[in-house]
Amino acid sequence: MTSRIPRDSRLRLVRPRPLAAAPRAVNQRRPRRPAPRPPEGTPAPAELAGMARTRLAGAARVARWADASLGPGRAGATADGKATLSDATAEGAAAELGLSVAQVRADWDTARLAGLVEVHGDSARPGWRLRAWDRDDSAVLRGWVALFDAWSLACPEPGGHEPAAVAEVVSAMPQVLSFLQLSAGPVPVEQLLDLLQQRVTELRTERCEVAYEPGTGEPAGTPRPADPAPAEDTPLAPLLDWALGALASVGALTYGGGQATLTPLGSWAVWVKLEQICVAAQSPAGNIEQSAEDMLRGCAQLRPNAARAEYRAWLAARPVGSAVTELIGAARGDDALLRGLAFEALRVVGAPAEPDVRAVVEEPALRPYALLWLAEHDGIDPEDAHEVLTREEATWLWVDTAAAVADHGEAPMLVRHLESAVQPTVPQLLDEVRAVGHPRTVQVLVALAAAHPDPALAKAVRRAAFQVHTGG
Repeated sequence: MTSRIPRDSRLRLVRPRPLAAAPRAVNQRRPRRPAPRPPEGTPAPAELAGMARTRLAGAARVARWADASLGPGRAGATADGKATLSDATAEGAAAELGLSVAQVRADWDTARLAGLVEVHGDSARPGWRLRAWDRDDSAVLRGWVALFDAWSLACPEPGGHEPAAVAEVVSAMPQVLSFLQLSAGPVPVEQLLDLLQQRVTELRTERCEVAYEPGTGEPAGTPRPADPAPAEDTPLAPLLDWALGALASVGALTYGGGQATLTPLGSWAVWVKLEQICVAAQSPAGNIEQSAEDMLRGCAQLRPNAARAEYRAWLAARPVGSAVTELIGAARGDDALLRGLAFEALRVVGAPAEPDVRAVVEEPALRPYALLWLAEHDGIDPEDAHEVLTREEATWLWVDTAAAVADHGEAPMLVRHLESAVQPTVPQLLDEVRAVGHPRTVQVLVALAAAHPDPALAKAVRRAAFQVHTGG
């Protein structure tokens, strides 16, 4: 007796496609927004990259020294478990490079902020940008923008100020930088201080701070918007001086003589971030104002490059830490498509997301995505990153991706998804899918059986779905 079930049919193995490609069949084409031009007078990218290389030359030199002198098998570079240079290492670098110990430490910190050195737990290693430093202008500019984004870490904040006041100034500085960019020239510090005070007042009003004033006759705990503090009672002037000095130290502006002026690099970076925000704000879903989950749903209908632009704009509008937390929260939901898209957005975040991604490796639903993210972050080619997964993890990811396709794609796409399985035959795939225990296994197999044009194979898949459903 013969059977039509293709028990030994070979599946053609192909590289798994990014999950962001799943809804492509249902996408609606949108008219493309013309590529924006930078403001007149902005140097060409190659010239900007040259400026960034000059600004980061010291950091690159120390990073290369560390790569050559502190590689695997050599003495450790750190002393505190945070990739801070030990005294001996800093002194050795200073002697070899002809620098002071303080300059070595400053360049090391800059290299970390610019991604020339990547910190992993209690160790550090060369970042991918260092490898591409001499040949890739975009890598250089991204490294400088990473330093620009971290300006508040580049210089210690002044003592004697409440952390909340410092945080307010950091939150208000994007508006100050936007004003400098629009002014396209020197701006008096007094004018910037007025703008900073207005923005801080707005931030406090938006929070609707609770004021407690014993003896006023108001019931305890009565909330009301806090009265804007007088300028003389709010130490914003020294904080603005710190902020402008820190931005000057990373090369974003020049500061002196009671005036501040954006450098060409700083003007370009602010323009890029404003454009990212404008692109997102003009999207149909208004993604920049949405939660992570709603933003990801809006991006599901976009092509990969457009989606990445949306992710960058969404990230630019909020603190990195809270954005990463939101994205991982969305990944923990029931929608497999959002899970994959969340990790695509985390790829845009890059190194700052590593601790949070590493923290979810032990969560079964997120483990395959986290392992792939970490592999790519460690420099493994995305085409080969899947090799870090065990057979069981790869099968779980196959089912999760199939669930996303079943929910958001079309039948032919689900059939084609068979080709990305690691199992060489359909029976092996079905056996391992049943064993992996994914919560959507039954729904995926039923959808695959309904979509597949081969009646015999569809019957085998339905039988597998029934066995999973009944516990057989």
